[in-house]
Amino acid sequence: MRMKFIPYCFILIFFFFVTGIASAQNTSGIIQINGVTMTADSLRAVPDVVILVKNKNRGVESEYTGVFSIVCYKGDTLDFTCLGFRAKEFVIPKDIKGQYFSLIQLMVQDTFYLPETIIRPLPSKQGFDYAFQHWHIPNDQYEVARKNTDAYLLRALAYTLPHDGHESQSRVLQQQAREAVYYGQQQPMNILNPIAWGQFFEAWKRGDFRRQSNPYSSEY
Repeated sequence: MRMKFIPYCFILIFFFFVTGIASAQNTSGIIQINGVTMTADSLRAVPDVVILVKNKNRGVESEYTGVFSIVCYKGDTLDFTCLGFRAKEFVIPKDIKGQYFSLIQLMVQDTFYLPETIIRPLPSKQGFDYAFQHWHIPNDQYEVARKNTDAYLLRALAYTLPHDGHESQSRVLQQQAREAVYYGQQQPMNILNPIAWGQFFEAWKRGDFRRQSNPYSSEY
């Protein structure tokens, strides 16, 4: 029985030896590419460059400083693509020693040919007046941002929109905190507070209660 078991032991040892050699060979072919994408004319960083391993569903994207890092095999081809730049390819040599490689990929700006645009004047002064009064020209991003941050609009939205979960929780916690301060006693009334009356008269003198023209009010 022992003599029959010895050949099986040699077979298992040989199998593990061959498997270890194969795994070592596969690991030796892996390499990490650390690089940066820059413009070819001014050596400025090119962000948002897509780096893909050709014929493989793997890739990364360069950061805003142009830095990227990708792991692949020796002999693979890297495709560099970015809007406004020509596509580039880089073949990783198979005879690179080590498992790390530094790369500086220069990107060349591409030329776009836009379709022809012809600008014609309006036919008459009456046409210009009509266009000035009735044409709707879309706002640019600056005007849209200015309107979205308008104080009157934000105040109107704060009064009309329902409270979300965070605001409702904050209001409940504030109410509980006020009740805990005056627990077991009557809460004071500001109608008998001389400091509050003084602040009211000062605000009245300054004109804080005057009606202001609000473009977002329904009465305007």
